[in-house]
Amino acid sequence: MTKRTISEVVRGQSAIDGAGVHLRRVLGLRTIESFDPFLMLDGFDSLNPEDYIKGFPWHPHRGIETVTYLLKGKIEHGDSLGNKGIIGEEQCQWMTAGSGIIHQEMPQASEQMLGCQLWVNLPQKNKMTSPAYNDIRPENIIRIQEDNAKVGILSGSYQGHKGAYDAKYIDVQYLDILLKPNSIWKYKETPNDQTLFLYLIQGTLAANDALDQFEEKACAILMKPSSNDASSYDEVIVKSGPEGARFFLIAAKPLHEPVAWGGPIVMNTKQELNLAFEEIKNNTFIKHG
Repeated sequence: MTKRTISEVVRGQSAIDGAGVHLRRVLGLRTIESFDPFLMLDGFDSLNPEDYIKGFPWHPHRGIETVTYLLKGKIEHGDSLGNKGIIGEEQCQWMTAGSGIIHQEMPQASEQMLGCQLWVNLPQKNKMTSPAYNDIRPENIIRIQEDNAKVGILSGSYQGHKGAYDAKYIDVQYLDILLKPNSIWKYKETPNDQTLFLYLIQGTLAANDALDQFEEKACAILMKPSSNDASSYDEVIVKSGPEGARFFLIAAKPLHEPVAWGGPIVMNTKQELNLAFEEIKNNTFIKHG
């Protein structure tokens, strides 16, 4: 049986964003090509509210989807269209920025803030689609109990069960796996023409050809297939360390499209990027609502 091999381990670096939020930027500008269609991944893990309480005040987005998943903590959000709400523990917000939205995300003081935000690129043909929200609540996430693991299905499917969210533009497989200490978990449900990576948010984890080389939390492990054949499926094998592991398996078919990225705006050309910022200045940025 062919196994996916480790292509790249991205440990990221500490960063400060928004109005002063301390985070771990794992994916970003340097990983665009290898992690296509995933643009950015920021990890949050703090016991100190001063690290995040200033939040992310009003800012625009266009051309992407933002997927915010919290394991611990609470984030209040609102936008220019009048939407508002709360992202709570084991809750996910899947926001399609599309043609443009202006919003804010304000974490609330909690015992622990633990989670991440993933940016998914939108295909060129869908960049200017209408903005939309999809809230994935804990009770809507199917969690399958296995011998050594519990697997939650946020989107995509697993063992014949559909995820809580059916993605419209990029078919993302997003699994939340809680693996017991010193345990092995195997997975073989993503075609080889898709990008697949593991984001380790807690504990230690080793993968495939290096089951004795453990990575610590807040890293992304890119798994490379043996071919680019949509009809073949290489196996992913992981092993947890003595304290167990909590990690997300995230996969989707790459877009192979040009990326023009400027702060919160991601388009295909520099001209489109410049137009977006000009529209922000002229108050013509919002196209729907």
